[in-house]
Amino acid sequence: MVNWFASLPNFSAYGTPTYFIYLLIALLPMGIGLYFGKRFEWYEALISFIFIFFMFDGHDYKQALSLIAYIIYQTCLVMWYFHYRQKKNNSMVFYVTVFLSLLPIIIVKFTPAMVGHNSLLGFLGISYLTFRAAGTIIETRDGAIKDINWWKFIRFMAFMPTITSGPIDRYRRFSKDYQKVPSREKYLSLLEKAVLYLFIGFVYKFVVDYFFAQRWLPYVEQQAMAHAPHLSWWVAGVAYVYTGDLYFDFAGYSLFAVAISYIMGVETPMNFNKPFLSKNIKEFWNRWHMTLSFWFRDYIFMRFVFLATKKRWFKNRNVLSSIAYMLNMVVMGFWHGVTWYYILYGFLHGFALVTNDWWLRYKRKHFKNLKSTKLTKFIAGFITFNFVVFGFLIFCGFLNTLWFSPAAMK
Repeated sequence: MVNWFASLPNFSAYGTPTYFIYLLIALLPMGIGLYFGKRFEWYEALISFIFIFFMFDGHDYKQALSLIAYIIYQTCLVMWYFHYRQKKNNSMVFYVTVFLSLLPIIIVKFTPAMVGHNSLLGFLGISYLTFRAAGTIIETRDGAIKDINWWKFIRFMAFMPTITSGPIDRYRRFSKDYQKVPSREKYLSLLEKAVLYLFIGFVYKFVVDYFFAQRWLPYVEQQAMAHAPHLSWWVAGVAYVYTGDLYFDFAGYSLFAVAISYIMGVETPMNFNKPFLSKNIKEFWNRWHMTLSFWFRDYIFMRFVFLATKKRWFKNRNVLSSIAYMLNMVVMGFWHGVTWYYILYGFLHGFALVTNDWWLRYKRKHFKNLKSTKLTKFIAGFITFNFVVFGFLIFCGFLNTLWFSPAAMK
């Protein structure tokens, strides 16, 4: 059985134009149903299962087994806590439940640093599913979730368009959206947007990113490594080209996921909103990977601020917000992986957020008459963009290769 499973062809989500042909044909009956005001839940479940199956079969069959075990584990945990919360509300039980929900991703992220290889528990998309599950537990504790059953939760966790690459949805929003069938006018509007997002996604992923990822990035990395372990102007080239590669690849995937969600009658939230036009680092995080940024804001930053205010840990609210920023971004760094460059990346962005708030307070106090002009906006945007690019140079791990790889040691 395992050998048969491993021998099957594997289709990564949104990986090739052929994938979209198969997917859109499969979604056609569902779209017709939504057009006439019917949601075929059984058909959607079947199609989702088939496409998820082909995402994780073949050489990824071990990930498929991990995914099944993971969803069963999180479903049992969420359902147990939901029933518990109807009667009791012990804080320690809540914290332990959240920790147990986060435990798989903690193991997956720490295993490479501790034993030198990836965890068998890992699979593509585990981070996004963990955020969905933990967020559901937190909202259950808040009393925001009034109704949930195992099938609704599994449907939410295994929503096919977003299972491997996000965006990160929330149970309440998804469930409310899924329970109602959009009107014909509304659904046609969603289809119109879906076509546009698919087109932009194709341009981003298969045209623009082809040059960044396949043509330019390997070249500038090769040139930079020729000077290893010393810095050169080619390293700056790596920073800018990698930034383009990351954005067009990730934004393309996110647009695909949103477009397919719209075709399925679900308004999955957007993930990017012209992030490189940001005038400061706080605005950048309100535009970049928004579903992740807002998850950390709502469930770490705001929760810490609320708890610290309630317990009166800090007398100065500016100190409190600064520590909350640092905590929020360093945790985000650890979430990406337990390596020095991810952690440093989180620390630098936390420090940038603290510095941004300090500057705004200083400007209000000492430069009350300083007006915002096109020039000041350009300067602010220029500084923000280049700081972001520098941060991505650290994030991508190339400096680790440049300084510490065997090639750099020669």
